[in-house]
Amino acid sequence: MSTRLIASFLLVFCAVAVWQVLSIPESTIQSEVGPILAPAILVALLSLLGVFYLLSAISNKAPDCIHQEEDQPLNGGAKRVSYLLGGGLAFILLAKLIGFLIPATLCGLGVSMAFDAKFNVKTVLMVLAIAGAFWTLFSAILGVDLGPLVNLSF
Repeated sequence: MSTRLIASFLLVFCAVAVWQVLSIPESTIQSEVGPILAPAILVALLSLLGVFYLLSAISNKAPDCIHQEEDQPLNGGAKRVSYLLGGGLAFILLAKLIGFLIPATLCGLGVSMAFDAKFNVKTVLMVLAIAGAFWTLFSAILGVDLGPLVNLSF
């Protein structure tokens, strides 16, 4: 798949994200910062990066372009994508059932293994610590409802 096509898909997803941000209802509580601010900033930055990526792909300067005819992509692309999708799917399906920590750890493992991390105790402990830190920061400190850290109510 060419980098131009990937960059175009990325911009289509950014357009969908802009539509979703614009469909967020205004808060009934009068506040200087509404519920749209953070997602709007994030989508704007991602859209800007997507435009830069498309421009670099058009000029054949994208870092993932193959510049030499004999160059080949890294082996195991399907395995990498399956790790990413599997980790994301595990998080989506399990987060409401068993809490945040274990699904976020599985998602982190999927991402790290997609980038060639070894599956060992060190990797598991690192992604477990990162998931716990994210839950602590966003849920415990900032008050964003991420659900319980661990939900053991069967």
